[in-house]
Amino acid sequence: MRLKNKSAIVTGAATGIGEAVALKFAREGASVLVAGLPDDPVDDVVQAIKENGGKAAGFKGDLADEDNAATCVATAVKEFGKLDILINNAGVLNDLKPVNEFEIDNFDAMIRANIRTVFMMTRAAVPELQKTKGNIVSAGSEAGWNGTPNFTPYGGTKAFVHAFMKGVAVEQAKHGIRANCVCPGATDTAWTHADTGPMDEETEKMLVKSVPLGRRGTVEEIANVYAFLASDEASYVTGALLLVDGGVTIAHGNVGEQVPEEIARKPEITLPVRHMRGGND
Repeated sequence: MRLKNKSAIVTGAATGIGEAVALKFAREGASVLVAGLPDDPVDDVVQAIKENGGKAAGFKGDLADEDNAATCVATAVKEFGKLDILINNAGVLNDLKPVNEFEIDNFDAMIRANIRTVFMMTRAAVPELQKTKGNIVSAGSEAGWNGTPNFTPYGGTKAFVHAFMKGVAVEQAKHGIRANCVCPGATDTAWTHADTGPMDEETEKMLVKSVPLGRRGTVEEIANVYAFLASDEASYVTGALLLVDGGVTIAHGNVGEQVPEEIARKPEITLPVRHMRGGND
């Protein structure tokens, strides 16, 4: 119960990593505002949290919109009395192409979802987080560290988030606010499967083979790191970019091919996730 008596907003919380973060936080004792787009299964995740003894409410709206972001924060305060934690998880990976072939409409959508949403939610949440000496954890990516073919625009948006969280960490430290990034690598969500995401089968195979641990991460493994950074256990951690990528950032070549099956086997997921490969976040 590392997050007991804490309240949190988790954006992009209805599918993928966001769903796991919302469920993990509730298991750790937090009251969770599950935020997602109008068509996302927000209500389903709220119900799952309540069925497992947690406390949750939902919010639906495009959080890149200033008014929606402000209303989301106000809803959390109304429901739970305060705001301790903001998780900026919402984002998209809507295309994988060389930069000269990348559709401008897709680039604009990526900027809106991956950058503007983080800015708007952070801007809206900071006044409440100053009151509680709370913290922000945003979704970075190993793609924001590494130059990866066809991931170039996506990596650029995540590099912004990395720099933005570092700036917030220094700027808001005097108010007691911490700000960090979790930087996942290949994770078992819709994005990393050719049949549900933007990559083809060849890219999917290369993605997994380049991981020293020889597999994708699970959404629960990523959520565990979010829970640590959001907890008081990380009270001396701010401005950090924490790689959760199976070692891919430090690797060269298809080292994953050398991993024995028993080591490459994914751990069992204990969170009651229902939408691990749903949506595009």
